[in-house]
Amino acid sequence: MTGPSNSTFLAAARGQHSAHTPVWFMRQAGRSLPEYKAVRGEGSILHAIKDPAVAAQITLQPVLRYGVDAAVLYSDIVVPAHAIGFGVDVAPGTGPVATVPFRSAADLARVRPFEPDLDTPYVIETCRILARELTVPLLAFAGAPFTVASYLIEGRPSRTYEHTKALMHTDEVTWHALMDRLADHAIASIRSQLDAGGAAFQLFDSWAGALSRAHYERFAMPHSAKVFSELASSHPHAPGIHFGIGCDHILESMYAAGATVMGLDWRTRIADARRRLGPDTVVQGNLDPALVLAGWPVAKEGCDDVLADNAGHPGHIFNLGHGVQPNTDPGVLEQVVAYVHERTQRP
Repeated sequence: MTGPSNSTFLAAARGQHSAHTPVWFMRQAGRSLPEYKAVRGEGSILHAIKDPAVAAQITLQPVLRYGVDAAVLYSDIVVPAHAIGFGVDVAPGTGPVATVPFRSAADLARVRPFEPDLDTPYVIETCRILARELTVPLLAFAGAPFTVASYLIEGRPSRTYEHTKALMHTDEVTWHALMDRLADHAIASIRSQLDAGGAAFQLFDSWAGALSRAHYERFAMPHSAKVFSELASSHPHAPGIHFGIGCDHILESMYAAGATVMGLDWRTRIADARRRLGPDTVVQGNLDPALVLAGWPVAKEGCDDVLADNAGHPGHIFNLGHGVQPNTDPGVLEQVVAYVHERTQRP
């Protein structure tokens, strides 16, 4: 599926002019919406993801509420690892937690191939439901190998990545074997979502910024590049977005991995990114999520800054510089969407 033929999101992702600058928000599916909390239920997010009717409803909610130009699948980056039985869950208030972390070559046996038809038929069914109901493109996604590996190795979110970096530097063979398997997981997961109705995808390397540029290029970049290369071959019409947090120092390397669109957090100016990556680079971002928390007048000023930074370039997808925070006022996000659409309206 290529998505609606008049999609502003797909036009911008390809660097083409459209009716207005498209908007979507990372973590828009859920988090702050009262209607999300009403249907989400208790416990792990993975339980809700396994119910296609619920997952599809949650995916649709921000499209209906905000009028965003793309729907991002309600899922999580650890779904493939959970589905193969590695032993990882998403603990409310904490994030991904692995009861028995990956620590040595012996653990490779626990990272079997991921087969979406058998392992996550519920994700495929959710995508099929959404393909029938959406009027905007569906955005597929997966976690990049490094970020998923960091969760499996650390066993929970980390600030130091001590076990991850230790494995990299003490057993590089095992490290690359794990990363290669996780790259295959990401490829299979995104392919299944695209085949079931997705129109584009985002690869989240949320924690790649924890690496120096030299270490990113040695330990992570080849595996993310494999994901983009394989998907460009199998789904050439599906734009791919690459995104990470605090990655300004590895921006060129992340872009060189093969993305169609470079996602920027709020630390990197759009003009600077195009100066470094090329004037025709398509970018996504990058309003600081904290400005939305500060209320509409502050958020509006932030929107003006982002739009001025983009300077009318057609290759711009408006987004936050990271995900929607749980305590965000949905009314402010509604105003952001309406304002960006109005400010960038083209004849």
